Amino acid sequence: MLSASATTPATSAAASFDNIPKDDKRITRGWTFYDWANSVYPLVITSSIFPIYWGAMVKQVTGTDSGKSPVNFLGFQVPGSSLLTYAISAAFLFIAIISPFLTSLADFSGRKKLFMQIFCYLGAASCAALFFFTPDTLTLSTFVFILATIGFSGSIVFYNSYLPLISSEEKYDSLSARGFSMGYIGSVLLLLVCLGLIMGHEAIGLEEGFATRLAFLLTGLWWAGFAQIPFFALPADPGRPASAAADSGWLLNGFRELGKVWDQLKHLPNLKRFLLAYFTYNMGVQTVMYVATIFGDEELKLESSALILTILLLQIVGILGAYLFSKLSERIGNTRALSWSVFIWMLICVAGYYVQAGWSFYALASVIGLTMGAVQSLSRSTYSKIIPENTPNTAAFFSFFDVTEKLSIVIGTAVFGLIAQITGSMRNSILSLIVFFILGLIFLLRLRGRKLRD
Repeated sequence: MLSASATTPATSAAASFDNIPKDDKRITRGWTFYDWANSVYPLVITSSIFPIYWGAMVKQVTGTDSGKSPVNFLGFQVPGSSLLTYAISAAFLFIAIISPFLTSLADFSGRKKLFMQIFCYLGAASCAALFFFTPDTLTLSTFVFILATIGFSGSIVFYNSYLPLISSEEKYDSLSARGFSMGYIGSVLLLLVCLGLIMGHEAIGLEEGFATRLAFLLTGLWWAGFAQIPFFALPADPGRPASAAADSGWLLNGFRELGKVWDQLKHLPNLKRFLLAYFTYNMGVQTVMYVATIFGDEELKLESSALILTILLLQIVGILGAYLFSKLSERIGNTRALSWSVFIWMLICVAGYYVQAGWSFYALASVIGLTMGAVQSLSRSTYSKIIPENTPNTAAFFSFFDVTEKLSIVIGTAVFGLIAQITGSMRNSILSLIVFFILGLIFLLRLRGRKLRD
């Protein structure tokens, strides 16, 4: 059992966060602006400009016209396109290992915002550092990309953990959808600026490679700059009493907080069912999001302009999808709405195997965009409805959600890269993802007809 001095900080932190007003417009609006700030990372870095630039650097390093050509990475010969997916896997594996401990410490000390800021600035600085990515720095830049991914994924868990603290339960779906929509809008605006720089580089006297790397710098500055809005609006961390600050046992107490949540999970069957479903279908969703540009570049041989147009299409349609499925969930329930979105993803995998450059590719991209925002937004809000009501350990609970997400990305991207490396075709990798969606749908169906919170 914890001593009285050990439990005081957790109680103090919980009490402070309990005083947060629900549905306060200033707080909720500020919270959604973190989506606006950090969504430029998944759009510019993981989905559009960076993968294309990565492929160009691989071609320069290998002296070939294929981004699949092997490159020397720490003494190993690895296909360039597979190396990028392996780097993503490594980053998410690292954050999956450390985030449960960090979030339990955040709950115990009441320092959610501090941890969120640390990861935010790590990710933003790493994005800016990609400005120095050249063929001579491929290995170093791979590690910088991994740090940027760690910063992005690490900050998200603390950001998500604020949702049940600042919103009433009946507004989880709409607020979550609004956050994702804000992210789509903000990231599209920056992408348009970056495209203007790259496509008009000659008019402003810049080399194309320099203009592209400038986009990475702008991404870091946008992320860190707009993050100041949520950092100002979100409630201040309560911190720990001075007596507890001097107590060297605070680290162990953080681990004990994690143990408490783990014990609670054993008595929350619906939470375990949902995490299992989320783990499986998210392997497919996130993998498609991370490899779509590489697939279009290497498998369909699309021009860079066509790829960027596709990514813009995904973002715009994603806004609509998040809101449509939010309204659908109000009518038929969260698990039914999620089940429909996962079923659509199954069809996407089959279509992805046969898709060719042209109208069929853009049609498929539209469907992906429609369900991409939906499944992410609904997953976050559904989890918020399942965790115990008014729990002070929101960050620790969301760390399990976050670890589930990160491990699914590790496995999904690693399987995708491995199948592509063995078979020589990413089409086979796309088709194989259908297994994850089938399993996810089966597990989701086990929740149908049940009250979400046990």
